[in-house]
Amino acid sequence: MTLSTPQISSVKQHFQEVVLHLKLLAVVLVRELNEGGLKLHAKSLVYTSLLSLAPFLAVSFSILKGFGVHNQVEPLLLQLLEPLGEKGVEITSNIIGFVENIQVTVLGFVGFAMLFYTAVSLLEQIEACFNHIWRVPKPRSVYRRFSDYLSMILIGPVLLFSAIGITASMSSSDLVQRLISLEPFGTLYYVIGILLPYLLIALAFSFAYAFMPNTSVKFVPALLGGLFAGVAWKLTGMLFAKFIADSAQYSAIYSGFAVILVSMIWLYISWLILLMGSVIVFHIQFPRYLSYTKRRPHLSIQCQEELGILLMALIGRQHMQGGSLCTLKGLADRVVLPWEPVVEILQVLTQSGFLMTVADDEHSYVLAHDTDAILLEDVLTVIRAHGDNLDNPLQHVESNSVTGAFLTELNQYPKRFVEGRSLRDIIA
Repeated sequence: MTLSTPQISSVKQHFQEVVLHLKLLAVVLVRELNEGGLKLHAKSLVYTSLLSLAPFLAVSFSILKGFGVHNQVEPLLLQLLEPLGEKGVEITSNIIGFVENIQVTVLGFVGFAMLFYTAVSLLEQIEACFNHIWRVPKPRSVYRRFSDYLSMILIGPVLLFSAIGITASMSSSDLVQRLISLEPFGTLYYVIGILLPYLLIALAFSFAYAFMPNTSVKFVPALLGGLFAGVAWKLTGMLFAKFIADSAQYSAIYSGFAVILVSMIWLYISWLILLMGSVIVFHIQFPRYLSYTKRRPHLSIQCQEELGILLMALIGRQHMQGGSLCTLKGLADRVVLPWEPVVEILQVLTQSGFLMTVADDEHSYVLAHDTDAILLEDVLTVIRAHGDNLDNPLQHVESNSVTGAFLTELNQYPKRFVEGRSLRDIIA
């Protein structure tokens, strides 16, 4: 079957678009590493991990004991620390020994609460990093943090290790062994055995991308980002293992600290890969953000005034004509700007009493007054006055001179242009 010329052109154009998106995505990843602060966030997660990993495992370990699947913790840690080689085995044995020595039953309520809080702090830090990538200004509420984190700490490990245990028991059953002896089931089982670690890691990353940000994440972008991060993590682990094998001088230089140093480096790389995967998920779900040269453009005063008037006009038109509510994302799409500068102006207009947020959706906006009662002069005034108010010291400088008179006249000029005009005048 041969393709026609229009079909070939369409395929070629689609391929060029994919290549362009991949190039833009690479540029965005480099920008996020520097401007977006991913490196700093990954370093903070390393510090939090060192403090919270043992308490997190202790809480999960005490719960897993009740289900009889606690023996799966050590193999999972060995797999996660496999790139460290012999040092990974040493770190795993030390962590497991430390966790087993923690007597959760004798800690008391206060001790267990502190242990639980230390474990939860790791999840809070991860959510904060993900919210930064997803431009989410607020974290989960206290109630949602308690319920979501509790379910993740208590139920997540049980489901994970139960799935691993079921998979292992199924592979040893007589029926599965008979199927393996037949082709092509034998080859298929061998291929699945090779791909299964990659699949599990990818699913774990996908779950983190879908669950941790305090916003709605679509399934397909989360899955694609999880596949990227999972493959990148496994390949980077192979390279890191090679680096550790060829770098025996670390032990000679740092002695007993070599284990800590190497583990911190691997933790940093792992967190960095996880955060970069979240950046990919965000830009797959919102591809128009690939076209921005900066993460957050800094608008001039003129642009802020124009943006404020335009947002009021869009929301005022919805107020007069009806229809769906004006949301932050919808307004940002209409003005072709990232969320950050748009939400900043919306917050100014809301705090000044021109707009209100909907009770059940704080990112949906409606007018606080009728369009006749909203004067454009007042809108411009609050936007121009937004910022640090130091009792306007500039008005006292040369207030009686020609320069002072000129500054006063300059300040009144835009107000005279819109004097007496309401919001209805520009949207009717």
